[in-house]
Amino acid sequence: MSYQVLARKWRPHTFGELVGQEHVVRALSNALDHDRLHHAYLFCGTRGVGKTTLARIFAKSLNCEQGVSSTPCGECSACREIDEGRFVDLLEVDAASRTKVDQTRELLDNVPYAPVRGRYKVYLIDEVHMFSDSSFNALLKTLEEPPPHVKFLLATTDPQKMPVTVLSRCLQFNLKRLQLEQICDQLQKILDQEGIKYDRAALIHISQSADGSMRDALSLMDQAIAFGAGQVSESDVRSMLGTLSRDQVHNLLEALADQDAERVMAQVASLAEQAPDFTAALQELLSLLHRIALVQMVPDALDDNAGDRAQIESLAGRLTPEDVQLYYQIGLVGQRDLPLAPDPGSGFEMVLLRMLAFRPDNGGVQRMPTPAVQVRPQPASKPAVPPQSKSANQNAASAAPAAVQEFSNWHHVIEQLKLGGIARQLANNCTYESWCDGTLKLHLDPAHQGMCTARSEQNFQQALEHYCGSKVKLEIRVEQPQSETPAQRQVRAQADRQRQAEQSMADDPMVRSVEETFSGNLVPGSVQPVDQ
Repeated sequence: MSYQVLARKWRPHTFGELVGQEHVVRALSNALDHDRLHHAYLFCGTRGVGKTTLARIFAKSLNCEQGVSSTPCGECSACREIDEGRFVDLLEVDAASRTKVDQTRELLDNVPYAPVRGRYKVYLIDEVHMFSDSSFNALLKTLEEPPPHVKFLLATTDPQKMPVTVLSRCLQFNLKRLQLEQICDQLQKILDQEGIKYDRAALIHISQSADGSMRDALSLMDQAIAFGAGQVSESDVRSMLGTLSRDQVHNLLEALADQDAERVMAQVASLAEQAPDFTAALQELLSLLHRIALVQMVPDALDDNAGDRAQIESLAGRLTPEDVQLYYQIGLVGQRDLPLAPDPGSGFEMVLLRMLAFRPDNGGVQRMPTPAVQVRPQPASKPAVPPQSKSANQNAASAAPAAVQEFSNWHHVIEQLKLGGIARQLANNCTYESWCDGTLKLHLDPAHQGMCTARSEQNFQQALEHYCGSKVKLEIRVEQPQSETPAQRQVRAQADRQRQAEQSMADDPMVRSVEETFSGNLVPGSVQPVDQ
């Protein structure tokens, strides 16, 4: 007997066997059991989620010799013939191959005639959106008033291409993409019954590659069984799919966490020797970043299906949430741009280099490991550093530039500090309070207190110490500023420049002449200062 592929062998034959479409099954079951049957049903969804399977089960429920119900017997001649695809009153049509109106009319000519064997004559039209406009017009009248013995079951992956007049005559059911866990559990159930050895991690990779389609997952499973000579292991599946091993992705992210550019490039070179699919490699990295963000925000929500929870928690402690979100965003944009790169390998390298270059508050590629826990300075009553003598404090104060000891000069100080990212925004939204014995006290606008993180405050303090040439103790208090912040000063200065530019243009003799001659006016917002 010839081999039957898993997608056909394990095609559901009852509503109870269908995975992941409970909302559709419930509606159809109630309609069948309470005799509230419509004449036309439209099943919408991506490939491999059960559109045609649902239609066949529905046709079997309508024509089972035991009666119309949501639980066909599966043993009568009608049920068996429908399962085997040879029931005379079930007409399956591929709209993609019957786009001509003459073919559609030929199909519909038999609608008025009674079914040969079954209770209902069922028309199952797949990819119905491929019909031409003329074919839809031919179908329209029949859909509106079909004979009582006819049911239309339509399936499509793109309902937006269908005429509204057709959609309005059908009950529409939107099938969901299957979740990874649903696909993985079904694969596990099938392999258990087939008696095939497998690794759970391998099934997770197959489920991810299936992208919500059970049929794609079963096709990949067939390929994995053949590739692994009768068993499904994680290493074989990764080789078959061209994906990276779990340790390789972890090592790559650890190098990123350490801001070690040389080690990152060495990891990429090691990956390139395996000729991987770099698009899939980037997806693996994004998936890992997602799991890290999850454990940082909701630790209990992380599953351990892959067996790497300890590594995930370690990376979650080494990377700040800001870094994880930045890396994820850069990775998403890089995934979009990867096909535009000269080659996938160099495109993948550039994504990683962006992650290194644009890490917040680093000002470039630096090797600066981030401690898992940052300790904020203690109150003045409990100093975080050993107390200094009065003379030492005086020396530190005298060594600091005089500019730091004037508020009036605070915005000049900010401009000279080598700050970037959140730390610069933090500084720009602070106002000067006092400088005393090496301690700089600032007020932070409450509207921007979210910028005052341990990381940004530490980088702010380091920049001040580099500017002053001495140790600086930074104290930031969240309080409504009594004076203008550097950020507000910048906004005001920009607004002044804008007004001056608009006034200068309005006063220009040539502009006035044009306005008078042509009764024209300057378009608001069209004038920009020269520095922009």
